[in-house]
Formats: sequence, C-alpha cells, structure tokens
Amino acid sequence: MDESGKLTAIVLAGGKSSRMGQDKALISIQGVPLLQMVCGIAQSCADTVYVITPWPERYQDLLGSSCQFIQEVALSSADEEVGMQNISPSPQTHGPLVGFAQGLAQVKTDWVLLLACDLPRLQVEVLQDWATRLDKVGNEAIAALAHHPKGWEPLCGFYRRRCLPQLLEFINQGGRSFQQWLEQHPVEVLPLPEPEMLFNCNTPEDLAFDNSHRLN
Repeated sequence: MDESGKLTAIVLAGGKSSRMGQDKALISIQGVPLLQMVCGIAQSCADTVYVITPWPERYQDLLGSSCQFIQEVALSSADEEVGMQNISPSPQTHGPLVGFAQGLAQVKTDWVLLLACDLPRLQVEVLQDWATRLDKVGNEAIAALAHHPKGWEPLCGFYRRRCLPQLLEFINQGGRSFQQWLEQHPVEVLPLPEPEMLFNCNTPEDLAFDNSHRLN
C-alpha cells in the first residue's frame, strides 16, 4: 500500500496544564496515564503515531518505541524548520496550532488524525468510522471534523497534509486560533453520535466529573 492509502496520527502533548495543576498527560484514567490511553487509541486507527511535545524525555518511558516523538520547539528556533518565517518570538506558549504545524511538516500520508492528549472518553469505533469516510470527503475540504454550535472540534479530527501551506501562511500572519483558521477554508462535517466523546479534562473539576461519570 502506498502512503496515500495510509493514515498518520498526531497527538498533541504540549500544554502547560496550568488550570489542572498537574501534567494532564500523566493523569491516570482507570489506571492508565491519559497520554498512553490516547496514543493506544491512535495506534488502533493509524499506521504511524507522532507525539508532539516540548518534553519527549518526560514521556519516553511511558510510551517506549510505540510512538515517534517530535520535539516541539519555540518559534524562534522552529521557523526555519517548518517555513515559519518572520514570526516574532514570544516567551509565551505558542499553542496547539503551531505544534500541529510542526508535526504536520513530518507527515507523509494524505490524511492525518489529530488528537489532543486530554480526551478521556475517546471511542476508537467512532474514529475508525470517521476514517472510512475520508475517501468521500470533497476535494476542496482541508479537514473533516465534528461541529457544534460554538464551532469546530479541531483537536479530534482529520486534516489533509496538503493544508500545510495555508496553515503556515496563517501562522506567519500571527494567527494562533484553530477556529479562525478553519473559518477561512472548506471543512467537511463528521457525524458525532455521542458528543460526550469529545469531553476534555482541563481542571480538577473536569477530572472529578469524568471519574463520577465512569462510576455511574
């Protein structure tokens, strides 16, 4: 099978977890660290799994050789690597959009599955069903994502590799918002039979809610 028929997954693990107060990627969900759980689901859907993080050494022992790490680097040293010229370096976190762009630059397959590391209720069956729909996505669409009244769900869905030039142009212009970038391009809507699948853990209250949900 050539690369066009395969699928790559990118898992983002670069957040500072400031609202959680501890590294979200290492939080245990039913005895399994969240990052390990999400990567396992990604492996069930994709041929290659990349983890984008500023701290690969933090997670190396957790994931071993099952995933490939891509070092997420500050914009001041990343711009030449992924074509991000003329971006003013910032001491603040540059956000998931830039991390995604750094990972996407390494992808060889036509489609990539993007997942945040803080999705404790992911359902592999839904992701696999979505993957079967990619062949029917309109050629003009840069992505296939679930949608809700507040906008797209950018951190659990599929992107075409060829959207990288448009993504870099948006970032070079100072853009950091997935929603604002996606508003500029056609996106295919994916069915979401169970919206709770996209619940994410940002705070201790979110984590407590998720734990109570599993007990009920």
